[in-house]
Amino acid sequence: MRLGINLGYWGAGMDGDNLAVAQEADRLGYDVCWAAEAYGSDAPTVLTWVAAQTESIDVGSAIMQIPARQPTMTAMTAATLDSLSGGRFRLGLGVSGPQVSEGWYGVKFDKPLARTREYVEIVRRAMSRERLSYEGEHWTLPLPDGPGKPIKLTVHPKREHIPLYIAAIGPKNLEQTGEIADGALLIFPSAEHLEDTALKYLRAGREKAGKTMDGFDVCPTLPLAVGDDVNGLADMFRPYTALYVGGMGSRKQNFYNQLAQRMGYEKEAAEIQDKYLAGDKSGAAAAVPHQLIDQTALLGSVERIADRMQAYAAAGVTTLTLAPAGFTLDERITALRAGTEALERSGLA
Repeated sequence: MRLGINLGYWGAGMDGDNLAVAQEADRLGYDVCWAAEAYGSDAPTVLTWVAAQTESIDVGSAIMQIPARQPTMTAMTAATLDSLSGGRFRLGLGVSGPQVSEGWYGVKFDKPLARTREYVEIVRRAMSRERLSYEGEHWTLPLPDGPGKPIKLTVHPKREHIPLYIAAIGPKNLEQTGEIADGALLIFPSAEHLEDTALKYLRAGREKAGKTMDGFDVCPTLPLAVGDDVNGLADMFRPYTALYVGGMGSRKQNFYNQLAQRMGYEKEAAEIQDKYLAGDKSGAAAAVPHQLIDQTALLGSVERIADRMQAYAAAGVTTLTLAPAGFTLDERITALRAGTEALERSGLA
């Protein structure tokens, strides 16, 4: 099992620290450094900045939002980043959510599965440098009855095949991800529930495409906090968990809330959402069960974290992405080094 690191969003007050963390992850031999985007920093700019100041670690978008860009623009960005980084770029895609898609980008959040499938098909064709033409429900290239002609990408990526990941939570999206992508980006993963909440759907998609799970990258992100007080460490992530389970999307369309329900927290997920949407964020955080946090984060001593890493590897994880927590750069670096030590102790390195 490999290790990755997720820097999250740029512009959250830790930008200089983020670069230092990425450089330390590069020195320690981490496999990939991911960066996110929502409606603040964009992922490609951050990844270019990181790639220019690291040596061997891959850089990946987790995610580049589908409603933010035309698929051909995404192909251009991916090809450029792969070329500039010397073949170290991984393209992670996702549909975002209805609030961001419609509120920030002005793109209707409808038919996300069909839109994702067409998007991936166009991106792959464009990056293969074939002359591009496409007729779909959501995109038609070139436009009919106009001056446009099929053209091809002029940039040569470093590699013939840039790894393509999709952020997936729901069963149908997971199955499609297994069918059309090279890897899955997962959030709030529990080793105990991973088979029922994700892997069986990914496997079904691979089978539909006539493939096995061999070579497919199962890549969940987990917060990481090191120390002796597991309960205290878990409390650090209460606001984070409450935000996603309670406040992401809408009452009817919150994929994270639905995931918590599938993990057996139906009553708790409803309470968290009710309080969060009523404006009681502290009450929502207090309503998050300790077990839910402990199951979806790496908390405690190096030995305890090593045991949890073994559980994730046994469940089918191939790249474990860590989000090291800390109030200072030294604390985040310490957590990052503990992740490497835990992997070595687990025997999975």
